[in-house]
Amino acid sequence: MKVAQQDKIEQLIYSSDLISRDLSWLKFNDRVYDQSTKETRSVFEKLKFLAIAASNLDEFFMIRVGSLYNYLDYDKERVDYSGLREEPFKMKLMQECQDFHAKIQDHFQNSLLPSLIDSGFMLSNVRNLLPEEQEYIKEYYFKAVYPMLTPMVFDGYHTFPILMNKLLIFGVVTISPGDKKDNRKLSFVQIPSNIPRFFEIEREDLVIYVPIEEVIRVHIVSLFRNVDIESINLFRITRNGDFTLEESEDMDNNFLEEVKRKLNARKTGRVVRIEIEDGYSQWMVNLLKERWVIKDDSIFTVAKTSMLDFTGLWQVIGNKRFKDKIPPIPDPVPPLSYPDASTEDVFQVLKHQDVLLHHPYNNIDPILDLLEKAADDPNVMAIKMTIYRLAKDSRITSALLRAVENGKHISVLFEVKARFDEENNMREAKKLQKAGCFVIYGVSNLKTHTKLLLIVKKDEDRVTRYVHLGSGNYNEDTSRLYTDIGLLTTNEILANDVSEFFNVITGHSMPTTYKNLITAPRDMRNQLINFIENEAENARNGLKCGIFIKVNSLEDSETIYALYRASQAGVPIKLVVRGICCLRPGRVDLSENIEVISIVGDFLEHSRIYHFHNNGDFRTYVGSADMMVRSFDRRLESLFRVESPMLQKQLMNILSFNLRDNVNSYVMQEDGSYVPKCPAEGEEPFNIHREFFHLDINKVREVKLID
Repeated sequence: MKVAQQDKIEQLIYSSDLISRDLSWLKFNDRVYDQSTKETRSVFEKLKFLAIAASNLDEFFMIRVGSLYNYLDYDKERVDYSGLREEPFKMKLMQECQDFHAKIQDHFQNSLLPSLIDSGFMLSNVRNLLPEEQEYIKEYYFKAVYPMLTPMVFDGYHTFPILMNKLLIFGVVTISPGDKKDNRKLSFVQIPSNIPRFFEIEREDLVIYVPIEEVIRVHIVSLFRNVDIESINLFRITRNGDFTLEESEDMDNNFLEEVKRKLNARKTGRVVRIEIEDGYSQWMVNLLKERWVIKDDSIFTVAKTSMLDFTGLWQVIGNKRFKDKIPPIPDPVPPLSYPDASTEDVFQVLKHQDVLLHHPYNNIDPILDLLEKAADDPNVMAIKMTIYRLAKDSRITSALLRAVENGKHISVLFEVKARFDEENNMREAKKLQKAGCFVIYGVSNLKTHTKLLLIVKKDEDRVTRYVHLGSGNYNEDTSRLYTDIGLLTTNEILANDVSEFFNVITGHSMPTTYKNLITAPRDMRNQLINFIENEAENARNGLKCGIFIKVNSLEDSETIYALYRASQAGVPIKLVVRGICCLRPGRVDLSENIEVISIVGDFLEHSRIYHFHNNGDFRTYVGSADMMVRSFDRRLESLFRVESPMLQKQLMNILSFNLRDNVNSYVMQEDGSYVPKCPAEGEEPFNIHREFFHLDINKVREVKLID
């Protein structure tokens, strides 16, 4: 990029009151990568965060860069929040991606690789192994790998093969003996995904990991006999995975077939990135660039002494031999509102009190226990729930299947469009439908993201509705890794709201109003803006005010400008935004009263809390929705109000702890960059991913967000 053009782009970006969603996301992934550089972490933790950052970047190219190419390829206009049009924005985005790629490659090669042997393992190519180990490799190759490989030639007699997304591929340039160089042929050898990423060799005090590409590289001549190999080029492609479903009225068969068709299209979507080892054949790369209509800025070079695809490092991280090298997660503690969870019947408890769950500090068992008891309880008449993502061997599915067998009415709204979980969700939905569940696959063109569970039970002379509302998925696996909020209650107001909401999504009903539920796409944006404007009015009238919000992403421009107006009115605003943040904090005459932090650490921050001071008459909401256009306009979302003073205190304490954290926090600057927050001189480290395991109920009762 030319210097003058680059300066013009930077000036335009900085002059905007909004920050680009995609550029902000890259800053978030930089914070994930930063965890891999912390000296306090073991090498296994560093590898883990490097693998996560690499996986995140794969998804970014598939979805966000893929979406950008949808505009470029079809000449559709797009103006980013930065003010940039399609081509200049792509130039800026690819430069940022190239810089990030170079940084993580340098970190792996120069910081991590030299430190591996001190932790009991190393990466090695075949030539550096002992002779007997090379024999093991040779035997493994010819018995287990060679039969799996299929060289695919591209020439005048063979069509260009379909190369799969995110697989390691060898591009082999060959010449028949006696042929001229202009008679080169290009063959592709894809490494199947079901072959382990590394061949493991165990010595007494050392595990040696030999990358599968190195195993194949030294024996690849076995696939190309009696021809001259001019070059062997290892590369990997990323394809556009962004699509929008055009849903039909027939939501059973046609809809699922449409999902399947779109999933298959991911395998052949346009190429948006090539990662390739240095020293590659320029002739081959020119051919690929022409074939895939891709420019040099989308080609990412990797040193042969480094590694392609860091996601393969999960094989190393998951080796049981090293499980004591990663600090264990403390055991979950009982919820403050349900201290005897292991001994009392959850149905009886909920008749008398609400239970607030904060995962993973409190485990998901009370929810699973409630559902499993409901499946077997003869007095339970119906179960209704929404499902977005499930664990692979889900206790949720098992409980629902058992409930159907026991004659209960089961309604499930299954979101089969949950990105990258589509196949698992379709399989589980079909299983439930076949068993007799009433399964809804979607509502119009909206994605169902809300997390709701309703159990209807006959108790003696009355019917009681047991409700769970939350911010997280009904997924036992992610509940150990994601921070989420859930509420178990028999509160009649919330039960009525949830019952009404299910009538809307399973039938044809338009509610007049909800009392303690805010829903999207109906009125969530407007209600939140009203709450923000109310705080601004309080500030102008000299009343106590304050806005405290914790979300995954903040991108919706209407709510951002409402926050700007509140800041200008004098409202103190503190935002905890893990990922994308398009709001620009601390700008003079715009957002001077807004502070933004991001928390990235051992757990993925996934809970959403909205707290408005309202002159002491608190409004506190929790739920599934971020402050994004898609959440407000294209998804079924819900936020529920928490009115119990004690549970409000718990939510306020969560916000307070987030704002106190000085171990996992990054403070957002006006220019969109982030600065790590560290303990001040004489200040103790405060790590929320440990502190929440040691809550003091008395301190929770005393918590204040505004003096």
